[in-house]
Amino acid sequence: MDDPLIPLVIVGLLSIACQYFAFKIRVPAILPLLIVGIVAGPVTGVINADSLFGDLLFPIVSLSVAIILFEGALTLKTSDLSGHGSMVRNLCTVGTLVTFVVVSPVAHFALGMSWEMSFLLGAIVTVTGPTVIVPMLRTVRPSAKISNILRWEGIVIDPIGALLAVLVFEYIVSAQDAVSHTIYAFGLTVSIGFGIGIAAGYFLGLALRNHWIPHYLTNTAVLTIMLGAFAISNVMAHESGLLTVTIMGMWMANMKDVDVDDILEFKETLSVLLISGLFILLASRIELNAIMNVGWGAIFVLLAVMFIARPLGVFLSSFGTGLNWRELALLSWIAPRGIVAAAVSALFSLKLESLEFAQAEMLVPMVFLIIITTVVAQSLSSAKLAQYLGIRAPAPNGYLIFGGAQFSRMFAQELMTHNITVCLADTNWETIKLARMDGVPTYFGNPMSEHASRMLDLNGFGKVLVMSPYRQLNPLVTYHFEHEMGKGSVLGLSNNESQQRPSHQVSESYNKKLGLFADDLTYGRLAGYTAKGAQIKTTGITESFSFEAYKEQYKERCLPLCAIDTEGRLQIYTTSSEIKPKPGWKIISLILAEKPTS
Repeated sequence: MDDPLIPLVIVGLLSIACQYFAFKIRVPAILPLLIVGIVAGPVTGVINADSLFGDLLFPIVSLSVAIILFEGALTLKTSDLSGHGSMVRNLCTVGTLVTFVVVSPVAHFALGMSWEMSFLLGAIVTVTGPTVIVPMLRTVRPSAKISNILRWEGIVIDPIGALLAVLVFEYIVSAQDAVSHTIYAFGLTVSIGFGIGIAAGYFLGLALRNHWIPHYLTNTAVLTIMLGAFAISNVMAHESGLLTVTIMGMWMANMKDVDVDDILEFKETLSVLLISGLFILLASRIELNAIMNVGWGAIFVLLAVMFIARPLGVFLSSFGTGLNWRELALLSWIAPRGIVAAAVSALFSLKLESLEFAQAEMLVPMVFLIIITTVVAQSLSSAKLAQYLGIRAPAPNGYLIFGGAQFSRMFAQELMTHNITVCLADTNWETIKLARMDGVPTYFGNPMSEHASRMLDLNGFGKVLVMSPYRQLNPLVTYHFEHEMGKGSVLGLSNNESQQRPSHQVSESYNKKLGLFADDLTYGRLAGYTAKGAQIKTTGITESFSFEAYKEQYKERCLPLCAIDTEGRLQIYTTSSEIKPKPGWKIISLILAEKPTS
């Protein structure tokens, strides 16, 4: 195309379309991005990344990978390694080493790759990543233990695997020289990477801790300084920048009193356009002939990755963890490769080809073959395997409650007494602190954030109850989780829209999602009731004590909230639902301290 703007717009539109399509069918976005990239590139020729960007392609990919690794490193806290069990720690250390040691020699002998290229391939394919793991877990619904292990492994292993790949790459590049100079160059690269990474991370940590940077400039400043450190590091020591940004992110994540959650917000805007667009561009550069020319030896590499390296790594990592064979079997199967493996392989391939390294062109096709095979095979079969092994969680029946006021905490505690899974989310630390003191599971932050998508496990939740005082945020939370969990999955308190001016009312479609518990029952009224001593009580309905008798006993002081049937299912009262409790059921109601005034 004569106008270079058109292909760029096409990449952006395709990125959004792939993300939306993946969301609707609940598969990792990397799969449609990969397919679209191949169709738009070698199949149809609509997108040609090399002609589109020319000499800028290498810097764009390089900076994009730096951002991806920096963001991944910001999530790597040493407390997470120990706090989520020894299995996560072992998978990210022992498991990574096993994959590297197994895949490298298989690639060398099966594909005829040089030892240098084989070691680099082995390092690159050690990573999985949350971008492919999290969507898969929502579909598979493994037990909470397995879900947590896989989710945290994906978060932690990204920067660790990338760091291993960077070190192997630096060794390969420096190995061109004499032995003495090789050791010197390798040592210089590692020293510069660690030195600038620690220095820049410490400086930024101090700036954030002491509020030297205005809040509205924080994300931009951090991103700019990070890219500056990346460039300076590369100038001082050839290709040490990736190591620098990884160390920089890890250092900031582990500094005391430094909140990096806000920094991660810029990933929400970058990940959709930058990472998705990058993956389409990388996929468009794949030559179908190059994939075919990899040879039949690729099958042996795939078998080694999926059926030798992963199971062996899981087995060796499991000593002392108490996991049974069924759990280990599912962990051994679920290990899809993601965006970091694709981006790092493309970056190193470009660099090695520019340095005229033999067989560098084999790196990208082999990595993409591993990505395609693991994502497709494991996405299609993991749910059935979990079901067969008997460790697939039942259909989600838990409740995520947005809003941590006194009534929400009381309601959550009452549900917990009936073995119903709950989690209370709020952006107010005081309410979260009180909920934790009451023993209620919590999430501190915005439940719509990118941070929540990684840290807040929604596998066990089927409903979201919006009971917060944040009038502007409530509709956003409602629509977000309706898209995330399906139509009818979100219920909210009334907001008295009929009493407001038309210019202050929200849409009619949103109003239809309100009416939780009772008509015109607002957050303010509930807060008033609990402030005056209202209590939540559970009462059993029997043949001799009917629901009518129950209502007669409390009269207008009783506000039914939900009912638990004989099979233990919770049914929430709403203005649009008619619940008729039967003998054997239990009624959970808010009992007012005094008769409400009209």
